[in-house]
Amino acid sequence: MSTQNEIFLKVIHQNQALIHKVCNIYRDTIEDKEDLFQEITYQLFRAYPKFEGRSKITTWMYRIALNTAMASFRKSKVIISKDKAIPEVPLEEGEESMNKERLFSAIRQLDDAEKALVSLYLEGMDYSEIADVIGITKNNVGVRLNRIKNKIKTLIK
Repeated sequence: MSTQNEIFLKVIHQNQALIHKVCNIYRDTIEDKEDLFQEITYQLFRAYPKFEGRSKITTWMYRIALNTAMASFRKSKVIISKDKAIPEVPLEEGEESMNKERLFSAIRQLDDAEKALVSLYLEGMDYSEIADVIGITKNNVGVRLNRIKNKIKTLIK
């Protein structure tokens, strides 16, 4: 295995929670989440040689993951081969898990742009980083996130 492939696998391993988060937001079933995870990983693999390091690796990964998730909605049929299993994410139990699922369920009801903003916010990015990924102003990020928070509160009630 080449050094570049080893580095790519290490990056994916270290940041797989980011990909899982996007999958949880954009898909409902486990099978659809696995399909999207593989598609995002494939798109990251294809784009990795062109990554120039001008932004944080997580910012670059979010751009590709969100674009892939939104583009897959537009396709009439998603063709993905299932050659290998995706990395395991430990299942959570209890009230915290139920609250997370309620939150993800509410987020899945948002439109694509709103889902992208929320996923970046939940990742802990500041407004400037989110603005860079989405391509809107920092002030617009704040306004939209405030509206989305109110919408999610209504959806969870």
